[in-house]
Amino acid sequence: MMSRRTILAALLFAPPMLSHALFSQTHRVEKQQAVVRAVGVYEWTGDLAKPDASRLIPVTVYIDSELRDAGVYLARPVPFALETGTIFDLDEAGIVKGTVELSFARHLVPSETASNDATPYDDGWFGYGVYKPLPVIKVKPATKVRQSNASVAVNGQTKPDSDRPSFARKPAADSSAPPTASNSSSNDPDRPTMKRKDDSAASTPAATSSTTTPAASAPADDPDRPTMKRRDDSSAPSTTPAATTTSTPAADPDRPTLTRKTDSTASTTSSSSADDPDRPTMKKRQDTASTTTDTSTPPADDPDRPTLKKRSPAELKQAAKERNQSSSDGIGSLNDDPNRPKIHRGKPAGALSDDDLTKLTGLPQNLHQMVAVSDAVNRPPHNFTLAWDTEQEHAVILGKLQGFAREKVLAYNATVAAAAPPPPPVKPPATAAARRKAALAAKMPPPEMALTDESVKAYTLSYGGAPTYVYTAAAPPGPDGAVRYVAVVAQADALGELKVAMSSVTDALHLDRTPRMRLVDAVDVEASNRASLLMELRAQHSRQFALYRVIGAQSQQIFTTGSTQ
Repeated sequence: MMSRRTILAALLFAPPMLSHALFSQTHRVEKQQAVVRAVGVYEWTGDLAKPDASRLIPVTVYIDSELRDAGVYLARPVPFALETGTIFDLDEAGIVKGTVELSFARHLVPSETASNDATPYDDGWFGYGVYKPLPVIKVKPATKVRQSNASVAVNGQTKPDSDRPSFARKPAADSSAPPTASNSSSNDPDRPTMKRKDDSAASTPAATSSTTTPAASAPADDPDRPTMKRRDDSSAPSTTPAATTTSTPAADPDRPTLTRKTDSTASTTSSSSADDPDRPTMKKRQDTASTTTDTSTPPADDPDRPTLKKRSPAELKQAAKERNQSSSDGIGSLNDDPNRPKIHRGKPAGALSDDDLTKLTGLPQNLHQMVAVSDAVNRPPHNFTLAWDTEQEHAVILGKLQGFAREKVLAYNATVAAAAPPPPPVKPPATAAARRKAALAAKMPPPEMALTDESVKAYTLSYGGAPTYVYTAAAPPGPDGAVRYVAVVAQADALGELKVAMSSVTDALHLDRTPRMRLVDAVDVEASNRASLLMELRAQHSRQFALYRVIGAQSQQIFTTGSTQ
């Protein structure tokens, strides 16, 4: 056995080509797929199926492995993401809920004479289109088995019929009769058999000798039982209808019959060398009395002739091509014309105008938002929503997020109070009772802060990633009398403990300094099965959209759109 030192020496002194072959790459690296993906925000009022007014705000375009601002990218003059006919999928945490096909785009510019309160937030490019729900797949109901109350007789006993076919043996007329010599080889004397009657039995059907076939000797044989026998030459009917035997009733002259070819017919028929003269053939009786058959050769194969043979797709395509060439002199089918006009119901999406669609303006109270994604490739859905295991788990997580939010609001109130001028001194109470009441109130803990307009969303932003929770709410007014707006993003660590990854607190008087953070949804902007949080940063008269990536309880802003004002 070779030692390790010997193997290393052999590799060091090996020829260059051999060493290259030993350490060469043996697997093939696939080329990375180019992803072109646009993300926007679809806003509407009323019902999603039939909105009162709607619009689409472009956010970003992921192209060449970079995030670009969709509101200005390739605006020649319309931005690349808002071209007419572009289809956006309306996603809810990665699950498609419908589509919007853009009909036109408009660039809105606020008038110089109009005040900001008259047209707030209406600045920049917006797209307008028609919402279309997903097609409903109809599932056929299961076929119900029809019940029947009928009964059948099996072995002399009456049993209910379950609509299931079954075989029943007919009781013998005399079960005590001993079996004959002809059927002694069979264990069951009543076992049904199919045998060919010989010529003697066929010629003398009334024979009752015990040496005949079992069908003729069985005493319990049904006279109406059909049998299959071979006709001999003497009893076979002739080829003409007039030569039928007297034992056969008159038949329809056009009825196909199964007959055997005779010697004279076989000699006059042009057949191949492998043709069996004793093979039964099915032919139609001729009205004439001629005894000869048609010796003409069969016609050529007709492509339109119905056959039982399943043709291959190539044969069907060739037959269709021949029919088109024969009907249109080789110009092909008219259905192949790409410029052929099509008739459909209603107006096409590209023909809609401002009068056909109601444009959304401003920020009404009943405004709804949803992520819109347009991709050149149909990709499988990825659900980023994290479902709650129990209602108790939801209550526990909500309590922790509320605690984080209250801490952030209290710290914000302290900062605002420190920056404000000191309040005037308060005069002490004049009476002893009032002083005791004030001292008792100072010892009491402050009441718990009431949070309103709460919203909590749970996500799994990647495969096997830690749970991520987004909480937004409104807090009571602070010392300055303004309502507080708080947002908290928390993520669980390796031990399952929640850690604050990102937070934001502002008030109604300082929105231009610190905009209010509102969650739109989680979206996969890079088609990498890893979602980011899309946030709306709403100021007093303008707003932006930002993308945040949360990993390891740490947040990173990866993109921000331009400000609309």
